[in-house]
Amino acid sequence: MKKSTIRMLFWLTVFAIAMGYMETAVVVYLREMYYPGGFGFPLKPIGYSIAITEIIREAATIIMLAGAGILTGRTLTEKFGNFVYSFAIWDIFYYVFLNLLLHWPDSLLSWDLLFLIPVPWVGPVLCPVINSLSMILLAIVISYFTDKSLMVKLKMKEWVMLIAGSVIVIISYTLDYSSYILHQFSLAELLDVIKRDMILSYASEYIPHNFDWWIFVIGELLILSGIGVFAARCWKVVR
Repeated sequence: MKKSTIRMLFWLTVFAIAMGYMETAVVVYLREMYYPGGFGFPLKPIGYSIAITEIIREAATIIMLAGAGILTGRTLTEKFGNFVYSFAIWDIFYYVFLNLLLHWPDSLLSWDLLFLIPVPWVGPVLCPVINSLSMILLAIVISYFTDKSLMVKLKMKEWVMLIAGSVIVIISYTLDYSSYILHQFSLAELLDVIKRDMILSYASEYIPHNFDWWIFVIGELLILSGIGVFAARCWKVVR
């Protein structure tokens, strides 16, 4: 790998680690406010303005990480790779700093609230860490072969495998919560403004109890297969 590429990845790593600390700092403040005795389920109800602020903050974080990838990548494919690399480093160090500052999670199997858009994502901490390692692998493979040939890009088959695997992984994160809500309310009722308070009250009692590991594993294997197919094809082109 070229020195310029290594330097680029180094500064992306520094940026993403700093972003990870910022994310952790926000969570430390929120947990001090809502979980002074320690984080756990069911989630404490938060005000509407705080909830909206958090959703927008999460979206803003993604935009910032995407911006880092766009500004540093030499090709569209590497811009995407740098984005997922930054995202992965940010996510891993978010948990590193949480453990240093709050001594949480207790283990890699601790349940966590991962994301809020469009519904809460929940799962063991180990799972997003595994996803992040896969993203780092993909980014490094992209940059390695971009150094060899600027014409390297992901083909449709590889995109399909990566996207399908990602969708399956997201399903594994959202299935337990979605099943909990849909057990009580129909889709039509979820869109009914009149029942919003009732739905929020029911949602506030949610405690995750079942993570579909087999769905997660299928999605992760599909992602790794997509990376493998991409790497094997590129190796034939540049060798």
